[in-house]
Amino acid sequence: MPDVVTLSIDIGGSGFKACLLDTGGQMLGDRVRVDTPYPCPPDRFVATVGSLTDPLRPANRASVGFPGMVRRGHVLHVPSLSRAAYGGPPDPGLTAAWTGFDAQTELSARLSLPTKVVNDADMQGCAVVSGVGMEFVMTLGTGVGTALFHDGRLLPHLELSHGPYNDDLTVDLALGNAARKEIGHHRWVKRVRKAIALFDDMLWFDHIYVGGGNAKHLAPADTGSKGSIVSNTAGLVGGVRVWELHQEEPGRQ
Repeated sequence: MPDVVTLSIDIGGSGFKACLLDTGGQMLGDRVRVDTPYPCPPDRFVATVGSLTDPLRPANRASVGFPGMVRRGHVLHVPSLSRAAYGGPPDPGLTAAWTGFDAQTELSARLSLPTKVVNDADMQGCAVVSGVGMEFVMTLGTGVGTALFHDGRLLPHLELSHGPYNDDLTVDLALGNAARKEIGHHRWVKRVRKAIALFDDMLWFDHIYVGGGNAKHLAPADTGSKGSIVSNTAGLVGGVRVWELHQEEPGRQ
C-alpha cells in the first residue's frame, strides 16, 4: 500500500506526541507535542488527542502507543494517567474510570480513522526489532515499559516491569523517573544494569533494545553485550510497522 499515510501518536506520562508517517516510517513534516494534562480521565484524554492531531491530515489510519496494559483496544491498567497529578499517588476515581475503557473505539470515532491502540513499548519495539530470535524491548520514562518479540512476531503484552526488582520494589518503581531523580544518576544506572540482567535470566533474549526518554542517560555499555540504545522517536515510527506485527483481533478484552 504505497500511498498509505499513518497518523502515529505516542502517549506518555509527561507528553503526548504525534506525527504523520509514510509507508517507510519517514515523518511527513514536523511532529507535534503537548504536555500531558492532569488529571486526565478518558474523556479529557480523547479530547486532547483529537485537538493535538486535528492539524495532521489527511491520513488513512492511526496508531496509538499507550502507557499501560491494553488488550484488544481496551485499557486494563494505566499507572500514569490514573494519577491526579504527575508522579502523585493513584487516584481511585481515575483508576475506575480507566479500567476497561475502550480506547480504540473512542479514538477511532474521534479521529474518524481506523485506529490501533497498543502498549507504547510494543509500538516502539515494532520500529526497531530485526525479526531474528527473541528480542526484548525496555522503555525508560515515567515508568518502565516492556515488549517481547519472537522471530519478528509481537507476543501478547505482559507487564513484566511489575515483577520484583528486590523485596521492596518492582522494576517499574525502581527504574521510574521519580526514582531516578531521588537516588541520582549513578545509582539509577546500576539499577538499570541489574534489571537488564534479571530480564535476561528470565527471558534468555538474543537482543535487548533500551529506549524511552530516559535512555539518554545511559551509555551503550550499560545495556550489556546483547543490548543497544534506540532513539526515542521509535515510539512514533513504530506506528507503521505495528499494523503488520500486531495481529490481535478486536473483541472483548
